[in-house]
Amino acid sequence: MPSLLPTADPLVLALLNPWQRGFPLVRAPFAQIGAAAHLSESQVIDGYRHLQAAGSLSRIGGVFAGAAGGAALLAAMAVPPERLAEVAAIVSQHPGVNHNYQREHANNLWLVMTGADPHAVQNAMRSLDAATGLHALQLPMRRAYRIDLGFDLRSNTAAHAMPEAAAATPITPADRPLAALLEAGLPLTPRPFDDWAQILGRTPEAILATLQQWLDQGSLRRMGAIVRHHELGFGANAMTVFDIPDAQVDACGEALARETGVTLAYRRERAEGWPYNLYCMVHGRDRAAVLEVIARAIGNAGLAHYPHEVLFSCRRFKQTGPRRFRALPTATAPDAATTPEVLDAVAG
Repeated sequence: MPSLLPTADPLVLALLNPWQRGFPLVRAPFAQIGAAAHLSESQVIDGYRHLQAAGSLSRIGGVFAGAAGGAALLAAMAVPPERLAEVAAIVSQHPGVNHNYQREHANNLWLVMTGADPHAVQNAMRSLDAATGLHALQLPMRRAYRIDLGFDLRSNTAAHAMPEAAAATPITPADRPLAALLEAGLPLTPRPFDDWAQILGRTPEAILATLQQWLDQGSLRRMGAIVRHHELGFGANAMTVFDIPDAQVDACGEALARETGVTLAYRRERAEGWPYNLYCMVHGRDRAAVLEVIARAIGNAGLAHYPHEVLFSCRRFKQTGPRRFRALPTATAPDAATTPEVLDAVAG
């Protein structure tokens, strides 16, 4: 297998770029991908295994709509610089945290807590407040205008064009075990849906039909390769936050969502000392590319006269898949005395 440098190797483009959405829902999906890429089924599976081992591929799985089930909360902490490594380690140890980043701001530690429901997320946040001795700003989402972390690996900025999303339908309790498997990732085997069928006591055809139904009804935003953008050369990202009058925020959010290069756009609740209610994310290969997209998006959306700040990410402590359907490990209350040293990147 050749060395897989970010986006330069043809195998990266063949296996990742076209398959971040639209993954084949057939009994032998890797054979179908191989036919499209002029590779054998075993070459495709070995290629994905290599990409996963190299850190470029998180998993082949699904991205669920917020209304599909579970809960997630964005939160921020103002951590004294001398405590940043300690607090980041406590936060990263919590199994419900799937993102933990340092950003260039007084509120310098940003995390996403996931869980089975809002009550579980609130309990988890209380445990973090107690373990760190710090109070986190809680910034619940009110409306998503664009959620799309598919990356065009031939470009300097993300993302692929995003199709219109259907209104999401919640996952039924009977289907949550399948959602948990999809959240964890597809087995890299010749017949992965057969493997799931054996685990769940269902037929492969029933599983494939359910996945297609989730896509059709908007519960599943996309299914395919979930890439790790840092490892693929998208080393810069910035979150821009705006203070928009409530009567105008939806129109402004929809305008941002139409801008090429904007990967995320959403409305969130304000918090005490935090006046911002509209957010957008831009990912790019370098800081200049990100700033160029932000400036263009702000200008095109007519947002230049609204108060706003740009918060670049400067260190990644944790990035894993969410746990909205999967059960958390038993230990959910981190202890600063036993927290391992924080890592710049945690595979997931």
